[in-house]
Amino acid sequence: MKKVIGILAGSLRKESFSKKVSRALVGFAPEGFEFRIIDVSNIPIYNQDFDDENQVPQAIARFRSEMAAVEGVIFVTPEYNRSVPGVLKNAIDVGSRPYGKSVWDKKPAAIFSNSPGNLSAFGANHHLRQSLVFLNMPAMQQPEVYISHVSDLFDDEGNMKDGTTKDFIKKAVESYIEWYSKNAL
Repeated sequence: MKKVIGILAGSLRKESFSKKVSRALVGFAPEGFEFRIIDVSNIPIYNQDFDDENQVPQAIARFRSEMAAVEGVIFVTPEYNRSVPGVLKNAIDVGSRPYGKSVWDKKPAAIFSNSPGNLSAFGANHHLRQSLVFLNMPAMQQPEVYISHVSDLFDDEGNMKDGTTKDFIKKAVESYIEWYSKNAL
């Protein structure tokens, strides 16, 4: 039976670089693993009343169910205002509730941050790590995956171009799988 790793792209934009990186990652899944993109675009903003009043929207129930079924997570995120995009933070919040029933608990994670500029979404990467500590998600420490100039990484059809960055991303996926295998419960 294959191990399922969920991939969450922290951007809603149709031509999002995070979505393009996520799609490329699916093709890098090694034998024995399935990489599954989990859609975060339809999740309503979290409101504790949903759980307190037993009126959880279907999109939240679906997301929680999908995340409960994965055994590890790769977050692919851009940076908005030196932090994590709201859509990704909302998905994290939705999955962490109701209290005591987090879908994130103990799932090995990796963060692949990206930016068209030089900083490679460093701020988002480290803010996300702070949330993962609270969520009890062990996060791969090395290699750190900061993808700069991500806009140069794809051809006109959205395919990842061959080169040193693609090679680095493939090696980062291999490192995550090796690290996952040592840290999965």
